[in-house]
Amino acid sequence: MDSKVIKPEFIKKTIPRVGLIVLSTDVMIEKDFLKVFNNVAADLFVNRITNYNPVTAENLKKMTNKITSVTENILPGEKVDCVVYGCTSGTIVSGYDNIKKKINLAKPEASVTAPSTAALNALKKKNINKISVVTPYIKSVNDDVVNFFKSNNFEITSNTYFNIKSDVDIGRVDQDKLFEILSNIDHKDAEALFVSCTSLPVLNIIEKLEKKLNLIVLSSNQALIWETLEKINRNNSIKGYGSLFY
Repeated sequence: MDSKVIKPEFIKKTIPRVGLIVLSTDVMIEKDFLKVFNNVAADLFVNRITNYNPVTAENLKKMTNKITSVTENILPGEKVDCVVYGCTSGTIVSGYDNIKKKINLAKPEASVTAPSTAALNALKKKNINKISVVTPYIKSVNDDVVNFFKSNNFEITSNTYFNIKSDVDIGRVDQDKLFEILSNIDHKDAEALFVSCTSLPVLNIIEKLEKKLNLIVLSSNQALIWETLEKINRNNSIKGYGSLFY
């Protein structure tokens, strides 16, 4: 047999690349990102990070020890335009700057986003000062989230939490029942509702909630997707996921 070598042609220009770090037990964030990115001219590359139950501040901080190695294994040696750290409470208790530093050790050229800071920027974009906060966490982690927004000069008009200890169980929350619960909470004088946690199935019910409550609704995954697309200049034609994108 006569074998021949043929020189291939390589792509000269690539579309934006996004690296998504997902908690090993999170069943929702990857689906939410893929749903939106299916219609976006960008590539999404996912890697998972070991997390620990129950969801406590101590375990959330422990998880950050592996951020650099997990980031390194997203297209090793290749440029990534934006790296997304997919944990709201983890970013709050460990600090965005600390997480960004660990990501940039592996991908120094990448911009970095996380749910908590994305939520802050989303609230500022919509000129919101008063928020109702709902979380699935135990009280101590819920309080960390509430205090995070307070420390950033937002007024918390009401707060509700589910007291779920395990991230696995957070991912089991029924979407239809969640809609009912969020619809029936007294959000008082809030200008917006923020629902925390990347594991909760909120993205698909945001528009319906906004119509029901006559209120701006933000979630961890929605704000995170919005800011990711902002960072890669692809946030100009997203519909169906709430007024944040309008």
